[in-house]
Amino acid sequence: MTEFTQIPVIDLGDRPDSDIARDFLEAYGSTGFGYIRDHGIAPELSEAMFEASRRFHALPLEEKLKIKVNRSHRGYIPINSSTDVNSELAEVTKPNQSASFMMMREDAVADPDIYLSGPNQWPELDGFRETLEHYTREMTKLGQRLMKIALLSIGAEDHNVLRAFDTPTLWLRLLHYPPQAKASPDDLYGSAPHCDFGCLTLLAQDPVGGLQVRTPAGNWVDAPYIPGTLVVNVGDMLHRMSNGKLLSTPHRVINRSGKERYSIPFFFDPHVETMIEPLAGTGTPNFPPLRFADFLRHELEAAYDAHKPDNSA
Repeated sequence: MTEFTQIPVIDLGDRPDSDIARDFLEAYGSTGFGYIRDHGIAPELSEAMFEASRRFHALPLEEKLKIKVNRSHRGYIPINSSTDVNSELAEVTKPNQSASFMMMREDAVADPDIYLSGPNQWPELDGFRETLEHYTREMTKLGQRLMKIALLSIGAEDHNVLRAFDTPTLWLRLLHYPPQAKASPDDLYGSAPHCDFGCLTLLAQDPVGGLQVRTPAGNWVDAPYIPGTLVVNVGDMLHRMSNGKLLSTPHRVINRSGKERYSIPFFFDPHVETMIEPLAGTGTPNFPPLRFADFLRHELEAAYDAHKPDNSA
């Protein structure tokens, strides 16, 4: 596989989807990461999101702990409480040096037959919920467009799987990385090396930097802030759906900038009941079918146990 030295940029401007799909396949078939420009998310909305994140993380710890993450994977994850216990990319023994607020799709009540369904936990912050829900609506539209482009890029013959994204599994995460000491151990990460497990990750990051992407040879390439862009990467489920044509690439965060770092990943995935399998038109299947909910349960239950609330069962 060709070694890359930088992350490609894809323009979503006034261009036919077929042209964008060619760029998409070139980027995600070789790198698994790309910057998306002219994506349609208003700069004012992005800035409102970062302001909401700063306001949330500035709350007193006791306020944030009132909504500590639950088994529906919604709420606050404190620093030094989340260890990537499932990482196959590094020996991870120290917790990630980040704190986060996690929001998913808002369900009025939890359905016992639908894994991860339920209402979100919200802090008492004026305008916070409204801002996050507005951003989620806009990012959902963008995610749906990118999934269509992804299917075009791999020559999928049947696009019916896009219906699974009409009621998607959504994850919106407000991440805060305090600065790490320049002399901190090599195995202390803001976010340990990992691949994302879903379909698409759409990341808004601030100018501080720290995101790195691993090349096939094991080198790490910086993915610095580029104004007006989102960093978009493919996860394990889209890798499987594409029959391996689109890459799910390892990445990590190390914040030795001396500054506070904020980032906002939006994970866009199909409904949990979706069967994930290589799509027709992508060749002889290289992966067996799996039910997305079963995969999520395996991935998340171990992670939950690493940062479960004190009052949880």
